[in-house]
Amino acid sequence: MAYETLIVDIEDHIALVRLNRPDAMNALNDVLLGELAEALTAAQKNDKVRCIVITGQEKFFAAGADIAMMAEKSFTDAFAGDMFTAETEAIARIRKPIIAAVSGYALGGGCELAMMCDFIIASETAKFGQPEINLGVMAGLGGTQRLTRFVGKSKAMDMNLTGRFMDAAEAERSGLVSRVVPVKKLMEEAMGAAGKIAEKSVISVMAAKEAVNRAYETPLSEGILYERRMFYALFATEDQKEGMTAFLEKREPQFRDR
Repeated sequence: MAYETLIVDIEDHIALVRLNRPDAMNALNDVLLGELAEALTAAQKNDKVRCIVITGQEKFFAAGADIAMMAEKSFTDAFAGDMFTAETEAIARIRKPIIAAVSGYALGGGCELAMMCDFIIASETAKFGQPEINLGVMAGLGGTQRLTRFVGKSKAMDMNLTGRFMDAAEAERSGLVSRVVPVKKLMEEAMGAAGKIAEKSVISVMAAKEAVNRAYETPLSEGILYERRMFYALFATEDQKEGMTAFLEKREPQFRDR
């Protein structure tokens, strides 16, 4: 399907979704977010897709939410229209793994979109920030909530209250990104990670993603119980039998996703 603000390619069980509003530094407007939710939902339903990678361009992942779209809105417009909610909730419902490959600026909504993904691989030039405070507002797509969970209260307060940016090295030290690589190696690294995920059992991958996300929603005791129940449940799958048999036979497993 052709999109106005995205380029989507599916190859080797990986859906590569590239944000494509270069004239606006991939600012997130209604069209882009709507198309992104639609593309990710389609990837979720596509049996050929086992992992998703979201990226932008070399100089910017996404510079934020589209200010031109929001500037004239009133409280009533934003509140009654439930701005951004349907799209971001659709993204959150995706059960297949999503990797954000970030180069250049990931600011405001761009930083928040990257944090909606399951993990972030960043280039050395990546810069993350929640500069909404400079516009007389605050983060509205998870920048006060996800960022605090990832990097802690002090750094999240610093970024949300001063608007300062965090470079790639600090982002890795703080736990915001999983790894930092040279710019020219970013897509190779992200697609390599996606390829490794695509080799696994889809069932166990989705279960692991669900269990990790549960850690942010429950006390430790409940999270451990949930993890153990999911672990036990995977013993009902053919893939568990194949995976363990292949290990004992010293061969690569042939998962069938059942």
